[in-house]
Amino acid sequence: MKTIQNPKDTDWNNFWSREQSQRFSKLSWSKRRILAILQPRCVRGSLALDAGCGSGFFTKFFHDQGLSATALDYSDSALKMAGEITQGAAKLIRADMVKENLSAVMTDRFDVIFTDGLFEHFSLEDQDKIMQNLIAVCKHGGYIVTFVPNQWSPWELIRPFFMPGIEEKPFVLKGLLDLNRRNDLAVVESGGVNVFPFEISPEFLGPAFGMLLYTVAKRI
Repeated sequence: MKTIQNPKDTDWNNFWSREQSQRFSKLSWSKRRILAILQPRCVRGSLALDAGCGSGFFTKFFHDQGLSATALDYSDSALKMAGEITQGAAKLIRADMVKENLSAVMTDRFDVIFTDGLFEHFSLEDQDKIMQNLIAVCKHGGYIVTFVPNQWSPWELIRPFFMPGIEEKPFVLKGLLDLNRRNDLAVVESGGVNVFPFEISPEFLGPAFGMLLYTVAKRI
């Protein structure tokens, strides 16, 4: 099995500092489908955590939906973007989800925790550490919504050109389900999105060929 080199602060700072990365802060056909899955879990007044916030797009979405939004990352460049896109309305927390104890770093406990483009950059052992960290700051009955790249998506052939220097190991759906279940989360929804990069896409093929796979899991 290939060993994944965990991304360094400098890797992500360089990535999020690139002008091309600004496109991740804009609404797209891809994000519309993610938002459709997130929307039912967004209750005005509840607390949301965007873990590995990147551009801050989803942090802003939570804030705009009336949730109290927190952006978490260990890239200063990513947190700067999240602060700017939310006009300072979101809490910004810099932490390493592998090395630090989030329950000690953060006082809030969240109703919904969202990750997109996070777990694929880490080994199985570190994936479990991150998930346990997220569970520790998730309320009982709260949701952890996870999106990861699909091993069988054509996007994986061109991804290195868009994310140079950033390694990842894409998932199959079974692997994502296993990540949730071995950490004692109850998966209530799963599938895939973005089979084709168009407004209309045959999403019934998503679990096999979607660009992204996802799970919605509940802490019980």
